[in-house]
Amino acid sequence: MASNPWQGHNSTALFTILLVGAAILISLIGYLASRLVEARRQYTPVTAWRDASLLAAAAALGLYLWGCLHVVFLEDQEQAEACELHRPAGTPTLVGRRGDFIPLRLVCEASNGHDYSVVIPSYINPSVALLLLLALIGALTATVLHCKQRTPTRNRRRLVEPHRHNP
Repeated sequence: MASNPWQGHNSTALFTILLVGAAILISLIGYLASRLVEARRQYTPVTAWRDASLLAAAAALGLYLWGCLHVVFLEDQEQAEACELHRPAGTPTLVGRRGDFIPLRLVCEASNGHDYSVVIPSYINPSVALLLLLALIGALTATVLHCKQRTPTRNRRRLVEPHRHNP
């Protein structure tokens, strides 16, 4: 059985991503809000970097879900019309359409082998990539600071605690 060249995004996967992503996003926002309330009591560089990392990840997830919503609200006919409407000059007839999740895009395929993306705003994928990079940098920084914070404490304990001898 040949696959349909006009398939777009898999609707089951799209709705699963939206439901699970929304649950994760709400959880992250709730966690970060609770951390903001606790921030007055104890806020260290480690927790600041960790929370900044989580905030960047939440923003990336929110943008990704926003891009998914652009696809959800368009029916197949509207997606086909978007392909025709945004077809670059000199592009021959369209032969297919596919949906990619990473990067998030709806791709219109032309008979000459070229393709182009429609529907998803052009700022979504670069912004998600940048925010995920910032989240990674924040997580790595928090990890390094946490490891540096723990190492001197261990060494100090060894120096302070006298060696015990059994009589």
